[in-house]
Order: sequence, then structure tokens, then C-alpha cells
Amino acid sequence: MVTSKLHRGSDGRRVGLARALSKLGYCSRSRAAELIRAGRVKLNGVERRDPEAPVQVGHDRLEVDGKTAAAERKIYLMMNKPRGVVTTASDEKGRATVYAKLGEQLPWLAPVGRLDKASEGLLLLTNDSEWAARIAAPETHLDKTYHVQINAVADGALLEKLKKSVRSENGELLRVKHAEVLRHGEKNTWVVIVLDEGKNRQIRRIFEALVIEVLRLVRVAIGPVALGDLRKGDYRPLTAEEKRALDESMKRPSATQISRLPRESHPDTLS
Repeated sequence: MVTSKLHRGSDGRRVGLARALSKLGYCSRSRAAELIRAGRVKLNGVERRDPEAPVQVGHDRLEVDGKTAAAERKIYLMMNKPRGVVTTASDEKGRATVYAKLGEQLPWLAPVGRLDKASEGLLLLTNDSEWAARIAAPETHLDKTYHVQINAVADGALLEKLKKSVRSENGELLRVKHAEVLRHGEKNTWVVIVLDEGKNRQIRRIFEALVIEVLRLVRVAIGPVALGDLRKGDYRPLTAEEKRALDESMKRPSATQISRLPRESHPDTLS
């Protein structure tokens, strides 16, 4: 029987058993709770059925079905998420999920932040939950760059409104870090939007407050890592340089990254 210690060198704090499995990158917290309640998890050789049973990170041993609970290796992927799929592992409405694109050959991975069903573009996935939490944390202020098509002709006044702040329907003040016109037609405009905070549906809520319809929303970069020419629905590992650049970006104040719109996201015409 193979056993292992949790996160060697960590600070020894106590967390719930389900969370400990998730932090290892073994599976999601909800899946861990299912395994624990089914009697398939042992803590220091003793079967435990309480997902909140305290675990001392860095000292206690975890096993699932008699085998190590540690992920074999840390995985960092980027995907070009298509519009119309959701980022949850399963969906009660039966909608398509990004996991169908990954196949079954990979271990459990979680999205780093989310893109809603109607949004598309760069999505990071990993089994390194601590790294994912740092990427998504508001205090990291890591730039996220979007190309947004709206059903209006954007002018300087609109761009200033976006940067100064807009009050949402529920009274929350929302702002963007950077906004500029990418290209426009007679009625529609592609706008570059950079956020350094991660509020729920932030861009869509801003334009809703301005009574402007978002036609498409594509995330093209997270920090220094750009989507580039990755085809819709495809994924690939982050390169060592990309991973290192992201890690370095989280150590210093973010700088605005204006990235190319993926080729397949450019409409032939803007009406």
C-alpha cells in the first residue's frame, strides 16, 4: 500500500479532509467529500467518513482506495474555450462542459477562474489549487485582457466612462483598468478591455448598465500569457517560459497587456 505526506514543507496548518484532498490536486472538494462519505479515504491509516475531519497539512498521510492521494505531477494547461460550453465538471441542465474537450486521459483539473457559457477564449486549467488561487485572487491584480464586440460605436466618452466607473443595477461601482477601440464598423465595435480584478460577470454588467449589448466576449490574455492562435476547443500545456512569466507577474505590479485577437475571433465584417 502506497502512502504519502501532504505538501512537504508547508506550514502545518489544519484544514478539512475534503479540502486537503483538493489542495493536493487529487480531485475537486465536492468529489473528495463523496469519496470520504463512501469510506474510501484513510487518514493516517484510519478510515474517516467526515469531510471536515481535521488534517495537519505537511504531516498527515492520506490514502484513497489504498493508494497515494497525491497527484503524480502538477499540470498547467491553457484552453481556447468555445462559446456555449460551461466550466463546471458536470451541469445539472445537461449543457456541454469544457471537460468533454479534455477527454479521460488527464487527471482531475480545475479551471482557474471561470468564463460564463456565452464567453470564450483563454481558460487556464490545473491540479495545483494553491497556484490557481493566487492567479484568481483579487489582491494579485493580474491583468486579464478581453476583446469585446458591442452593438454600439465606441467613442472617447464611452471609453472614459468605462475607466472612471459605472454603477451596476445593484448599485455596485464597476470599472476597468484600460479600454481602447480595437476596430469598428458602422454599428458595432471591438473594444479592448483590461481588468485587474475579478468580479462576477464584470464586463457584461458594465455594458448592461450602459444599455449596450455585448455581442461577443473573448479573453485573449491572462497576465503575460496570450491565447495566440490556439484553435477553439483545443488545449495545450503551458510552456516553462509561460509558467515562469505568470509566476513572476504575481510578484510585481501588473502591466497592461494588449494581445492579439485570435484569428478565428475576427469577424469578416462589422456591420
